Amino acid sequence: MKVDDFHLATADELLPLRDLPARGVFALTRTVRGEETSALVPHLNNITIVSWIDLIAARHGDAAGAARADLAAQGRMWFVARHEINYLAEAFAGEKMLLITWVQDLGRTSLTRATRIVRMGDGVECVRATSRWAMVDLATRKPVPIGEPARTNLM
Repeated sequence: MKVDDFHLATADELLPLRDLPARGVFALTRTVRGEETSALVPHLNNITIVSWIDLIAARHGDAAGAARADLAAQGRMWFVARHEINYLAEAFAGEKMLLITWVQDLGRTSLTRATRIVRMGDGVECVRATSRWAMVDLATRKPVPIGEPARTNLM
């Protein structure tokens, strides 16, 4: 997966979408590449979808001042506790997709993140996911409080 192929979405690209929160939304666009499809049924494959969910979470953290490299240097990191992914429609090579994420709930040591993947050509929602991420001390592998600036800037 080429990270450079993801681009920040514009406000106009988000405009047709209804039920998004008023603030805290982060979005990227990406065109599905042939190698991101399954061999036997050439639609966007599950592994790619999970990697996109992880990538947009990382990019959102970067934008909020909580880059993973900075967290690692502080001895902390986000660990996924749970992904729930609903596959609603297929996407195919050459189709432009809109990846959208936001934090639904921010607790002391974990957060719940919503992610949607929408086919831009027709506005069809292909994936709806919810993920629980825990902030973990890398030395002890135990949850630790989510610090600033993530606490303020992710919501």
